[in-house]
Amino acid sequence: MNRLEQSFKLLIENNRKAFVPYMMAGDGGLECLVERLVLLEKFGAAAIEVGVPFSDPVADGPTIQSAGIRALKNNTTLKGIITELSKAREVVKIPIILMTYLNPIYAYGIDAFARDIQTAGVDGCIIPDLPLEEEDIIAPQLAEAQVELIRLVTPATPLERITEIAGRGKGFLYAVTVKGITGTRNLFDNDLNEFLDAVKKLSPIPVLAGFGISNEDQIKELTKNCDGVVVGSKIVDLFEKDNLCEMEKLMAVFKQEAKIV
Repeated sequence: MNRLEQSFKLLIENNRKAFVPYMMAGDGGLECLVERLVLLEKFGAAAIEVGVPFSDPVADGPTIQSAGIRALKNNTTLKGIITELSKAREVVKIPIILMTYLNPIYAYGIDAFARDIQTAGVDGCIIPDLPLEEEDIIAPQLAEAQVELIRLVTPATPLERITEIAGRGKGFLYAVTVKGITGTRNLFDNDLNEFLDAVKKLSPIPVLAGFGISNEDQIKELTKNCDGVVVGSKIVDLFEKDNLCEMEKLMAVFKQEAKIV
């Protein structure tokens, strides 16, 4: 059982929900990565998702795309990110999840990638452009490195496929809340809670909702039917604006709303 499994086991045992913030590595300079990870842990993150900037981020909306462009202009590389994560592991205790596309992994080398992120203390990996049918190109290497491959399902995923995907994981299942890319939204589809409830019933592992979540009301509503949330674009935007007070307030939502509804 790695840090990711231990973290969610403890949350569930204590009737707590998970807040997992996303940040773009290299946005604001790679030298601030460790500092920001420490800050997010201090604000109450259950785990932290760290994005790798990429020139063709097909799942990302405008906010995260812009953050990726800024990071690339700062000469951010996957190797540099892994080096900084290794430093972060000396002071950050909660799970760290790396989010990247397949192309940077291919360029790095699959075996070297799995080995190096294990050495750096990475606990999970999200690869949004890796379909279930192609997992064998990297899943065995990640499993050997004891890095959890975090899989995604969407409102368009058939129930049978959700069952198959959920049955392969040990960390958590990422339930995408929208039919589209990341980015803050004022409204979600009326049947979203029904989707999350169905995924929760089918999944043997914790279910986290992500994409488009940006305020306290959305978080409270969505976590009625899942185990927590991933908040990306809003966190990236608040880092860009240096609005740490609002970030801390947003991440404190579960300090009052700790009980499972």
